[in-house]
Amino acid sequence: MRVIAGTYRSRVLKSLKGLALRPTSDRLRETLFNMLGSGISGSRFLDVFAGTGAVGIEALSRGATQATFIENHAPSAALIRKNLASLEISSAANVICADALKGLIAIKAAAHQYDYIFIDPPYAATEDYSRVMKHVAASNILATGGIVIVEHRKTFNIAESFGSLKHVRLLRQGDAALSFYRCENSRQNEVPTTENP
Repeated sequence: MRVIAGTYRSRVLKSLKGLALRPTSDRLRETLFNMLGSGISGSRFLDVFAGTGAVGIEALSRGATQATFIENHAPSAALIRKNLASLEISSAANVICADALKGLIAIKAAAHQYDYIFIDPPYAATEDYSRVMKHVAASNILATGGIVIVEHRKTFNIAESFGSLKHVRLLRQGDAALSFYRCENSRQNEVPTTENP
């Protein structure tokens, strides 16, 4: 697994052996960031259920000024720290080893906001999608004009809205899919509303 583009392009990221993690594929990560384009530069990025940290690290490589990683699995959180250290990333990154909701509550308490929030629970943990999205929608952690991106199994029927967060795009690739949400009436960081075939 490698960083795809930007400052850390082609640098190798470590993963855990076995089935402990299901990293976002390189191809899907490349598609995501190519679509987000220059909007990543100067942004703040939140990676929830961060796994290896590959998505948040890709954001930093492409110009995000800060990335926060929430990961409940202690060995995975340690792995993220190792991957950050191998790239000599320190002040621009923060790793929270906690359950997703506890991590989000801590972020809210610190009054931090993010331009992009990436949420990737284990595909089988279908209840996590709703509980995390509802919390994000009810909190103030998404910056004005921000986008929430949810990775899920292609066949998973994710809700069209969570509070003020409205579904604006579905992108399918292989067995995976990315659903994009933004706050109703938000016009910044807008993504196309057409579905990817």
